[in-house]
Amino acid sequence: MRNANIHEAKTHLSQLIESVLAGEDVIISRAGKPLVRLVAYEGVSQPRRAGVWKGQLEIADDFDAESPEINALFYGSEA
Repeated sequence: MRNANIHEAKTHLSQLIESVLAGEDVIISRAGKPLVRLVAYEGVSQPRRAGVWKGQLEIADDFDAESPEINALFYGSEA
């Protein structure tokens, strides 16, 4: 485990990042007290798959039709 103070972290950030990517734990401290732990980003656990809901949803034919009642709520009764 590597311990770095804030000044060292600012000065040698790229080296600390390389250490983390190599599998080393890096702790950043202030006045000898640990504050944060630097960890590698792991990303999304699973990529999204297109078409998962295919055939399970139904959209009404008038889904995008305008409603006079809703238009009156948004634009007033003059619309």
